[in-house]
Formats: sequence, C-alpha cells, structure tokens
Amino acid sequence: MFKNKNLAVLFFTLVVVMLGFGIVIPILPFYVERFGGSGSDMGMLMAIYSVMQFVFSPIWGSLSDRYGRKPILLAGILGNVASQVFYGLVGDLANAGMVAPQTALFLLIAARGLAGILSSATLPTAMAIIGDSTSSRERGGGMGLVGAAMGVGMALGPGVGGMMSNVSLSAPFYFAAAVSIAALLLTWGLVSESLPKEKRGETSSKPRRLQMKDMRNALFGPTGFLFFLAFLHSFALANFEGVFGMYTQLRYDYSAAQVGVVLTVVGLVSALAQGALTGPATRKWGDSFVVKASLFASVFGFLLMVSAKSEPGKIAAPVMSSAGFFMLANSMIRPGVSALISKRGGENQGSAMGMNNAFMSLGRIIGPLWAGYALDWNLNYPYLTGALLMGLGFALCFFFLPPENAEN
Repeated sequence: MFKNKNLAVLFFTLVVVMLGFGIVIPILPFYVERFGGSGSDMGMLMAIYSVMQFVFSPIWGSLSDRYGRKPILLAGILGNVASQVFYGLVGDLANAGMVAPQTALFLLIAARGLAGILSSATLPTAMAIIGDSTSSRERGGGMGLVGAAMGVGMALGPGVGGMMSNVSLSAPFYFAAAVSIAALLLTWGLVSESLPKEKRGETSSKPRRLQMKDMRNALFGPTGFLFFLAFLHSFALANFEGVFGMYTQLRYDYSAAQVGVVLTVVGLVSALAQGALTGPATRKWGDSFVVKASLFASVFGFLLMVSAKSEPGKIAAPVMSSAGFFMLANSMIRPGVSALISKRGGENQGSAMGMNNAFMSLGRIIGPLWAGYALDWNLNYPYLTGALLMGLGFALCFFFLPPENAEN
C-alpha cells in the first residue's frame, strides 16, 4: 500500500486531520444549544470552515511552491493542534462560567474559522508532495491514498467524538490535539522535502490571494474542466452528507446513533475504494476512464437512495447498500480528477492543488446550502439534484475530457 515513508506518514497525518474534523460533527450541535445558539448559528459554523478553506487554500499552495512543501505541511498540522485546543478551551471556559454564552458562541465560530484557515494548508500540500514524488502512472493511486485517509478519519471521527463526549464535551478535542502532536512529530522527523530549492518560485513574489478572476481564468485555462469536475464532485458529495442525517430522520425515523452507523460504514467504503481500488483501476484503465465511470455510477447511486425502503426506526439493507454503492462510485472521482490536475500542473504542484482545493471548498459551501433548501421543498430533491449533476458531468466529459493512455 505504501511504497515510501512519505506516503505512510502523509496517510497518518491526513487521517488525524480528518479525525479532528469528524470529531466535531456530533458535538457542535450540543455546543450551539448550550450557548443559546440557533439553527442559523449552526449553519454559520458549518459554512465558515469551508469558506476559510476556499479563500486560503490557494495562498498555502502558492507558499508551498515558494518555500517548499514540508514547512507548509508542518504549519497546517500545528494549526490543527491549535484549533482543537481552542475548541476545548471554549467549552471549558463556558462551563466554568468565565465567559457568557454569547461570547462562547462567538469564540466557537472563531475557532471553527481558524480551523478552516490552518487546515487548508494540509490537504493541497500533501497532494503536492504526492505529485512531486510519484510517476505519472502512479499518480492516481497516490491521490487515492489521500482520499482513503480522509475516509478513515471521517469514519472514525464521529464515533470517537460520541464516545469521548461521555467524559466531557471538551475531551474529544484535547484527544484530537494530542494525536495531532504525534502527527506533527512524525512529519517533522520522517517526511522529506519533495521540492528542491532550484525548482521553487521566486521568493520575492508575493503569495497568491484567491480572487474570483483567478478562478475564472483557471476555468478557461487548459485545466479548467478538471476544476469544474472538482467543484461538481464536491458539491454532490456535500449535497449527500449535508442532509443525510435529517433525510433519514424524516423519511425513516432514524436516531442519531443509527445515522452514525450508516455514515461509519459509508466512510469505510470510501476509504477502501480510494485506498485499494483507485490505484489498480487508474493504472489499468487510466484516470479519465475511471472519472467517467464513477460519474455514471454516481447517478444510479443517488437514484438508489431515493428509491430505498426501510421500516421506521430500523436500519434496512437497501438504505445501507444504496448509500454504500453511492460512496463506492463517488469516492473514485476526486483522486482521478486530482491526478489529472497534478499531471498538468508541472512544477507548480502547490498552486494547482491549492486551486483544486479552492474549487472543492466552493462545492462544500454551496452543496449543503442548496441541499437544505431543496429538502424543505421535497425530501427527494437533494438527491435528484445530485443525480442530475453527476449525469451532466458525465455527458460533458465526452466533449472536454479525452481518453488517455493508461500507461502514461
């Protein structure tokens, strides 16, 4: 699975970062309720993380092109430590009565924003390291490991958060901070710099800030359609994840624990698909073919979820299998698209991956917002929309994503 220590440590690091992200999911609603917040406050908490990633990913990617990958990756991991401690301290101060509930809520939103800013240094830099360290033929498999790590972290995070919240609501955050420190030490000691000094950008140039014209120019550049697919995939996945709990509660009367079981299985399917299947598939058929096939299969994944039946309050096989099938298909899109972007990025891997992450973040901002509105109109609209978008992406691939030689 791992051909060098860089990939092994990067895998662990990304698992830790996504573990921290997943730990937050079951706990934030209790924090918001305790601090007297409303649904709009919860929406702000979910949105601000992706907004910060959207803005800062290109900046971190550009900085990694200037100063090297390893310093920026270390900064991202250290930021994860700081944000997790921040979360825990806000809860402890509020419980001790040292800050007012509204102040605590403001601090919680600030902590969430900080986590988005700093964590956005981790993913594009890790992907750039993989782009620097792998051959064109192995690129899809390397990107699949990134997705697998994210899937493992997201599968474990909610379970760890729910279990450790029995100690206190702050305990999961301190646990995530401690594990992040271990990842920081391993990265510092074992990960080697993948970008030689002679290939780095001019240090006198300023870090790139994300501007809408940058994204517009990127869309009309040679990699534009791939950035569009990155957005489309992220939108569809966030469309699924953003309302899945509410969808199953309203349609099947599932409890939070039952939703957690389904999402844990879904996360493990994603990790398996990206870690074990994407590499062999892209080597045999090429990244373009895998992306097209995954988009086509994702259409049926969304439609299967709409048609799945279940007795109220019971986890039924059709619900579990339809969600699992969707994730099996959908999880291969991101590594395939990322590998294609990396191949076209040349020596500017950091900037290319930063822009890729910005488009994915944009999808994670818009996807849940749309899904929430659509769910109010009709329970099935979020997933019918997802099926439509995946079908659109598949159709456009025949015009803008030509087949490639799998041996390249």
